[in-house]
Amino acid sequence: MDTQQQKMLKNLSPTRIILPVLVGLGVLFYMILTDDNINAEVIKNSLSQMDFWWVIASFIVLFARDFGYMFRIRALTDNKLDWNSSFFVIMLWEFASAVTPSVVGGTTVAVFIMNKEKIPFGKALSFVMLTAILDNLFFVFASLLVIALFPGSIFPENNYTTEILGFTLGLKQIFVVSVSLIAVYTLFMAWGLFIGPKSFKRFLWKLTSTKFTKRWRRDAVKSGNEMIVASRELRGHPLSYWVKVIASTIFIWSARYAMLNCLINAFLHISLLGISHQGFLDQCLIFGRQVIMWIVMLISPTPGSAGTAEFFFGEFFKEFFQDGGIVLIVALFWRLFTYYAYLAIGSIVLPRWITKRF
Repeated sequence: MDTQQQKMLKNLSPTRIILPVLVGLGVLFYMILTDDNINAEVIKNSLSQMDFWWVIASFIVLFARDFGYMFRIRALTDNKLDWNSSFFVIMLWEFASAVTPSVVGGTTVAVFIMNKEKIPFGKALSFVMLTAILDNLFFVFASLLVIALFPGSIFPENNYTTEILGFTLGLKQIFVVSVSLIAVYTLFMAWGLFIGPKSFKRFLWKLTSTKFTKRWRRDAVKSGNEMIVASRELRGHPLSYWVKVIASTIFIWSARYAMLNCLINAFLHISLLGISHQGFLDQCLIFGRQVIMWIVMLISPTPGSAGTAEFFFGEFFKEFFQDGGIVLIVALFWRLFTYYAYLAIGSIVLPRWITKRF
C-alpha cells in the first residue's frame, strides 16, 4: 500500500470520531445543564408526548435523501457504479465529511473512495468537483430565495454576537460573510471547471509567484493540472445528464431540510395531516431557516460542525417552542439522526470496504 493510500485511510480511521463526538455532545450537554428551562421532568414529558408518526416520517425522508445521494452519484458516473458501490461511496463520503472541518469537507477522500470503486482518477475528480459546485449553488440560490420570501423573519430575533478578526458580528453578518465566500469560491471553481481550466492554472501560477506565496506553488500547479483533467472529463454530456444531476441535488438538500421539519413537528404535537395555512407558512419558515443556518455552519472549524451546529440550532429554532429548553432535546435528536448516525455507520462500513478493496 503506497503512502497516499495510507494517508487517505488514516483520514478515514474510526478513531477520528472521538473528537467530534466529545465536542458536539459536550457542548450540547453543557447547554442542557446550564439552561434553567430544562430539567428531568421537562425531558420526560417531551419524550412521552413525542409524536412517533412524525419521527417515522423523518426517518423516511432521511432514507429518501440517502437514496437521492446514491441516485446522483450513479447519474454522475453514467451508472458505472452499481447500487452496492454507490452505498459504500456515499456512506464513506458522509463519514469523511463528518470527521473533517466543514470548511474542508471530505472531497479529497471522496475522490480516493471513488477511484477504489473502479472510477478513473480524472472522472472521480470531476464528479466530486461538480457535486461541490452544485451543492454550493443550491446554498446560494436557496438562501437568496428564502430571504426574499421571509425578509423580516428569516433571521431569529436574538442578540447573539461573536468577534472574528476584531469585528463584532451577529447572525446576519456571519451569514453575509459565509455566503459571500461560498459564492466567490463557487464561481471561481465553476470558471475553472467549465470555462477556462488552463486560465485557472495560469492564475494559480501567478498567484504563487511572489516570495511569500511561492511555498504553495507545487500545490497550485497540482490543483491546476487536476482542474484541466476534470474539465476534460465533463465535456460532451447530453442535456438529460445535467437535468438529472441538478434535479437530484435539489431533491437531496430539500429532503435533508424536510427531515428537520418532521422532527420539530414531532415535538410541537402537530397532526400529521392537520397543518393549517398558517402552519404551512411556519413550516416554510423552519425550512428556510435551515438554509440560512447551514450556510452559517459551513465556516465552522470543528469536524462536522460539532458544537457549532448544536449551538446555532438553539439560536435559530428556540422561538418555535413554548418551553425554550425543549429545543435542546430536538437538537440532540437532529444530530443523532443526521450526524452521529453516519459516524456509526461509517465506522461499521469502513472495515468491510477496506477488506473488499484492499
